[in-house]
Amino acid sequence: MSDEPTVSRLFDLTGKTALISGASGWLGGAMSRALAESGARVIVTSRDAEKAAAAAAGLPNPGGATHFGVAMDQMDGGSVERGFAEAVERAGAIDILINNGHEANASDLTSVTREEFDRTLSNATAYFDLARRFRDQVVARGGSGSVVMIGSMYGVVGSYPDAYAGVVPASPVAYHALKGGIVHLTRHLAIYWARDGVRVNCLSPGPFPGPKAHPEMVERLKTKSPMGRMGRPDELKGAVVFLASDASSYVTGQNLLVDGGWTAW
Repeated sequence: MSDEPTVSRLFDLTGKTALISGASGWLGGAMSRALAESGARVIVTSRDAEKAAAAAAGLPNPGGATHFGVAMDQMDGGSVERGFAEAVERAGAIDILINNGHEANASDLTSVTREEFDRTLSNATAYFDLARRFRDQVVARGGSGSVVMIGSMYGVVGSYPDAYAGVVPASPVAYHALKGGIVHLTRHLAIYWARDGVRVNCLSPGPFPGPKAHPEMVERLKTKSPMGRMGRPDELKGAVVFLASDASSYVTGQNLLVDGGWTAW
């Protein structure tokens, strides 16, 4: 049909502006590059303004898009308000939000304190705060938008105790609670915001251990994966562009697992 969009057009983000939190991390960096490579202008956030600016400066710009960084600490409501306002002022409009940044805590279920647990769960508040600000500016300008929450396979399944025993602490219990909450937050917001023209989906990676991960733990994790290996950050690039772009225009409230088959066992 003459009016049917081509696949390349569906995945093209040229003319779109995407804000991604935690963009300089192990997975955030790859997702930022994916958005930029697809033509989007990318706004990088970090608690450190210089770090945000440096990460933005390193992104490709095949269509000439000008990327920039904004200081934002997602655990500080005032910082989120100021950072998002600055991003909108400089960009004019934001079409895509990748809710990726969060403050980590490695304490496991034997040692985590109540205060640490509460602090970790506050990341969910930060995700919601930023998502609502995004939704409100989309509605105010009569546009449409896509929110991608970054979850985890550990928001869907428990971890294997024997993958960690004797080498590192167990996978943090507060992290599991947080990511499970993010998955369901996605569903709830998707239902309420669908008629506002805002899609909300979740991208749940796993396992993607970083370069500092304990090598023995990594080898144990490989035995738990149907594919027998860990994920590479670049293997999230297609998924994040799919959820951010018109290629997923009829997809909302979903949790896309990129986990090498881990949760299919």
